[in-house]
Amino acid sequence: MSELFPDYRASWETEQHRELRKHAAEFFRKEATPNQERWAKEHQVDRAFWNKLGAAGLLGVDLPEEYGGLAGDFGLSAVIAEELALAHDSASGWIVHSPIVAHYVNTYANDEQRARWMPGIISGDLVLAIAMTEPGTGSDLQAVRTTAIRDGDHYVVNGSKTFISNGSHCDLLVIVAKTDPSQGAAGVSLLVAETKDLPGFERGRVLEKVGQHGQDTRELFFSDMRVPVTNLLGAQEGLGFYQLMEQLARERLIIAALCAGMAEAALLEALRYSKERTAFGRELIKFQHNKFELAQLKAEVLSIKTTVDYCIGEYIAGKNDPATASMAKLIAADKAVDIVDRCVQFFGGYGYMIEYPIARMYAAARVNKIYGGTSEIMKEIISRSL
Repeated sequence: MSELFPDYRASWETEQHRELRKHAAEFFRKEATPNQERWAKEHQVDRAFWNKLGAAGLLGVDLPEEYGGLAGDFGLSAVIAEELALAHDSASGWIVHSPIVAHYVNTYANDEQRARWMPGIISGDLVLAIAMTEPGTGSDLQAVRTTAIRDGDHYVVNGSKTFISNGSHCDLLVIVAKTDPSQGAAGVSLLVAETKDLPGFERGRVLEKVGQHGQDTRELFFSDMRVPVTNLLGAQEGLGFYQLMEQLARERLIIAALCAGMAEAALLEALRYSKERTAFGRELIKFQHNKFELAQLKAEVLSIKTTVDYCIGEYIAGKNDPATASMAKLIAADKAVDIVDRCVQFFGGYGYMIEYPIARMYAAARVNKIYGGTSEIMKEIISRSL
């Protein structure tokens, strides 16, 4: 239940979603919120945190029951994403692992691959990452330069990737590579590397980001790294670009849900502070300018929630429309950045101190307009539907 909007219900929300929301909120406030500053200093969450997520049933909410999942709909993942933000978490790589990469495996793996990997993915024994971005390649995924050239029963992989979330902990890495460099987009494939003791696989430095300091974001390097041909995702080579395009709407919607939660979390912090902090003999919220700004912020947070929930409802109904998902991410990311920034202002100098959740939100929010496709790319996709 939303603290700001206690009577609000998304059209797709069921009793199962509401029960999961309570469960996720309790879990993250116990296991994630108190550890944010320590994880930021260590540049990673505890490895055991992944198994705690698995034991709590939060890694397989929309994955098959036969492997330990709940076989629910996308709304369950959206609920968890919101609760992560409301718990002030900016360290967990849950979004990459569960609603994004796990679904590449579930959708494109064959029965043998799923039986081998899915139980560990759902339990937290196998942490997932996806290696798309390269030092010279961002949104233009058909321009990747990493190669995977077949040699007998293996692919020989060479190249490098950057900005890889879960880069320190990942046990399974989905790699976007060219299996046929002469074919452009038609030569892109997805391979799964099992990273433990894998020759030719190297984790580079942990990247110093503006925010999300507790996330293990790294560079990765592949030097004559051999990946079994049986680890190809899909029935044949050359399907990778189309697999990526098919899953990007899902990725953008989950980021939108996170942004909706972040905007609400920022406003809740501003409301609490403005009711406690006094200036010139009265609480901040009693100044007309502050009241009006908080009222405006509340209206804008609701507008984000309703936009994102409409788009999630469409996705759950089977309408995997890139333009709709792009609208959700565009509005949610841009408005969340703006709302967090305006909420910082209520805190004065304290809002610039990283020990305050609002400051960590401010640092973490900006990247939502970049990853999963920049706001400019979202506009380009939406424009095609005009």
